[in-house]
Amino acid sequence: MIFDWSTTAALASVQDVQPESPLTLAGEGLWVCLVSSGKCTASLPAAGPSPAGSALVLPPQSASAGHLILSRAPLALAPEGGCHLLCIQLTGQAAAQFLAGLTELPFLARGETCPAAAELMGRLAAEAGAELLGTPHSRAVSQLAFALLCELSGADSAAPSLPPLITAAIEDIRQNYAGLYGVEELSERLGVSKSHLVRTFTAAVGVPPGRYLTTVRIEAAMRLLLHREYTLDVIASLCGFSGANYLCRVFKKETGHSPAQWRAMAGQAARPLSPAESKREQELYI
Repeated sequence: MIFDWSTTAALASVQDVQPESPLTLAGEGLWVCLVSSGKCTASLPAAGPSPAGSALVLPPQSASAGHLILSRAPLALAPEGGCHLLCIQLTGQAAAQFLAGLTELPFLARGETCPAAAELMGRLAAEAGAELLGTPHSRAVSQLAFALLCELSGADSAAPSLPPLITAAIEDIRQNYAGLYGVEELSERLGVSKSHLVRTFTAAVGVPPGRYLTTVRIEAAMRLLLHREYTLDVIASLCGFSGANYLCRVFKKETGHSPAQWRAMAGQAARPLSPAESKREQELYI
């Protein structure tokens, strides 16, 4: 073996639970918890150094259905009534770098800002079950873990809340990035001037809406490069770029690598599209 996937991203454990009493998640690496129903409170003990360095340890945070909880261990989860949690523990260099980049712990993210995360977590749980039954999927599991980290990189914090205009702009960009012509069209759809949108968006998010749109498109291109051996022309079309050449220029500028180089480094084997991805592709081509 010339490359060990588990050194980059690996699945350490899975807990699919409906806790009736508080539980604590332990171990190394990054914990990713999806609250699929109900509510729970997430917190970290005050004692102990944080591997994330300057990350701010917050008071107990209340997470409701659809939220994702990202944190190091020990992570204490206390159900508020009935709740269902899918908790994934990731290790490896990519998981460690992701954890080090978190600015607060525990980090609560809105699920709609990383919509593929739930599906990837479900597939990881299924692959873990297959391994327990004796079917080896170590490379596939590591690839799924890496894809989950890529998806979570676009997660936005559940708090503080953004102004309604900015929330609507972000939702529009993430849902329609493939067909959105630019900030001019976005401002028209939202019923405001371009200058007002750019000013308020930049103040709230920290980057202009055009830059945010480019980032979302690059994230989408990364997911397609991971998931299947698409041609660059197809990826450009699905992500809102005018052509493969323009995609390559922007991708290189944003990531430091060409799409081909990034695909080779990721090493993701081709897989069939999920039903959600197939539907998305069909909608984009209609």
